[in-house]
Amino acid sequence: MAHEIDFTFLDQPEILHFVFYPREDWTPPPFGARDYSVQVEVGTSISCRFYPSSEDSPSVLYFHGNGEVVYDYDGIAPLYNREGINLFVADYRGYGQSGGSPSFSTAVSDAHVIFDFFRDTLRLDAYRGPLFVMGRSLGSLPAVELACKRQEELNGLMVESGFASPGRFFRYAGFFDSPVIGEFEEATLERLRSITLPALIIHGEWDEIIPYEQAQFLYEKLGSEDKRLVTIPRAGHNDIMLVAMETYFSSVRDFVERHAN
Repeated sequence: MAHEIDFTFLDQPEILHFVFYPREDWTPPPFGARDYSVQVEVGTSISCRFYPSSEDSPSVLYFHGNGEVVYDYDGIAPLYNREGINLFVADYRGYGQSGGSPSFSTAVSDAHVIFDFFRDTLRLDAYRGPLFVMGRSLGSLPAVELACKRQEELNGLMVESGFASPGRFFRYAGFFDSPVIGEFEEATLERLRSITLPALIIHGEWDEIIPYEQAQFLYEKLGSEDKRLVTIPRAGHNDIMLVAMETYFSSVRDFVERHAN
């Protein structure tokens, strides 16, 4: 398959320890929501939670940020539902009720299994709306993977506070300075150029974890003709909704509505 990248390059103990903060947590689903356990390999399943709006609404497969679990979205999902969006939030290995230990390579490979489950379950339950993928922060990795490999099944890609290239981000963080990371980064750039899906990128101007430059770079390198970068002034990494909730959700709503057909 085109644009294959070996993400095991990043599965080094010091990097995994720096990036992943698994948190085991669970609360009962709120009224109307439902939980799923998606088997990604024998003996390992990923916890997911679905917050439906309506059977005709567009559905977003959402990969959350680090240190979060799907249950953290019990209070946020109704805001998506209010905009007429079904939200399906997925964990990573070791997060929530999920088994296993997290890594970059499994976050990418598991995304395909989760997407298949998301798509097939919605269709079986008569959800007819278009499908989108969204990643926040760490979740930009699986979201971009699906946007690259499953373009024909998706109507659009959304990224919040994400990174354009894992290699570029870790070079910025001081982990790498070698020709190998340059080759890895070039491979990730090729996959960005291959993505022609409509794209929405939302990023805080003062993001202290993933610099705003990453959003600009992602915007520039995506092969999409229809793409938009929404900059949230004076917002950091984790307070975009608090700083500019109206801008955030109007951007998401307009993007989904525009690309629903």
